[in-house]
Amino acid sequence: MSGLLVAGTTSDAGKSIVTTGLCRAFARRGVKVAPYKAQNMSNNSMVCRAPDGTTAEIGRAQWVQARAARVTPEPAMNPVLLKPGSDRRSHVVLMGRPAGEVSSRDWEAGRRHLATAAHAAYDDLASRFDVIVAEGAGSPAEINLRAGDYVNMGLARHAELPTIVVGDIDRGGVFAAMYGTLALLEPADQALISGFVINKFRGDASLLKPGLDSLESLTERQVFGVLPWDPSLWLDSEDALDLEGRRAEAGATRKVAVVRLPRISNFTDVDALGLEPDLDVVFASSPHDLSDADLVVLPGTRSTISDLAWLRSRGLDVAITEHVRRGRPLLGICGGFQMLGGVIADPDGVEGSVAEVEGLGLLDVRTDFAPEKALRLPTGSALGVEASGYEIHHGRISRGDGAEEFLGGARSGNVFGTMWHGSLEGDALRGAFLAETLGRAPSDVSFQAARERRLDLIGDLVEEHLDVDALLDLARESR
Repeated sequence: MSGLLVAGTTSDAGKSIVTTGLCRAFARRGVKVAPYKAQNMSNNSMVCRAPDGTTAEIGRAQWVQARAARVTPEPAMNPVLLKPGSDRRSHVVLMGRPAGEVSSRDWEAGRRHLATAAHAAYDDLASRFDVIVAEGAGSPAEINLRAGDYVNMGLARHAELPTIVVGDIDRGGVFAAMYGTLALLEPADQALISGFVINKFRGDASLLKPGLDSLESLTERQVFGVLPWDPSLWLDSEDALDLEGRRAEAGATRKVAVVRLPRISNFTDVDALGLEPDLDVVFASSPHDLSDADLVVLPGTRSTISDLAWLRSRGLDVAITEHVRRGRPLLGICGGFQMLGGVIADPDGVEGSVAEVEGLGLLDVRTDFAPEKALRLPTGSALGVEASGYEIHHGRISRGDGAEEFLGGARSGNVFGTMWHGSLEGDALRGAFLAETLGRAPSDVSFQAARERRLDLIGDLVEEHLDVDALLDLARESR
């Protein structure tokens, strides 16, 4: 088996970027490479197909990394996906299918079977690919969790993976974070740490050299390179840490306000809108933020009923209703769509303890939650063009006579609701929707081409600033 673990000093240090870039760089060299993350904790997910042809759910980041590697995404690339339902409990997706819950109270004991499944998935991938680029989670130096770890050094020990540690210099204290990460590990884990990568560097690289030399001398490990800060990097994210940075270029003339729900999920649905040159996509959490919006989007959520209560507590329900009353368009996606209807019923407690609530009443639909999760890759048409997307939901929609069908959902006037995530990534559908709602002519923006350019840009940065050949040799020299 040949592989490499990309760990980080912290969450959001740049592990996903480095993993993605290495997947593209290795693929360019003709290497059959696969991404892997033993456990993701994210509400941003994607539907793919398992080898047996059934639909499965994995983290969005691993789906994109598979695209970077030019291979087909599959459940083994992210065998465990934890979707936070509250501060203390997470819903488990195991090999692409729902598998109960895990709580902070039984964090170690409740995950032992997940470790077994995750390592088996890694072994399976390693038997079919030349190289595995595995992404860690959080920090490998979370020593309070080391006994039950199967994502960072637990995985590295399982597969004898050489490990590089990525640090975000933009946060400050990067040398201490890297040295401290190594110092806190037990000797057997330290033996697998092969070197470091610094991410998000700005300025004159010569000023960094004394620090790099000292780090290499102190740790007797190599610095494989320094990735510069590049504001044009925009990778499908796995969490909400980067929402504030998702803004259009200067010159945008129309505002799209996306309600930033507490348990927002699949907010990548609006990435395609952010590529349109005349749209400024902002994330909003107050009524004032919606007052001048040309289009309001209610995105997906992991907890429709709880986030609907939050919406009302902040007066956003009134602001949304007023937005519609003024004749301006509103789009709800999955959980956001369910909020726009009438009754939302959850008699089996799929989401929580509230059995039934009334929605905003802007669409003639009813939602009934069912224990079985729907995972689909639907295709169809809307607004006179072909459309496609993916579905991940427990809610079952019943549409009344007062609304027409729209992408598995409903429409009434300027209020649109769909159960299809990702539909706006289709250039024809996005153009038709913006023409219908904002009266603008379709642009020449290609979302798929833009994603491919982003993946190539990440690959180019890794090729230019990291010692890719040394990292490939390192991966090939693992067990």
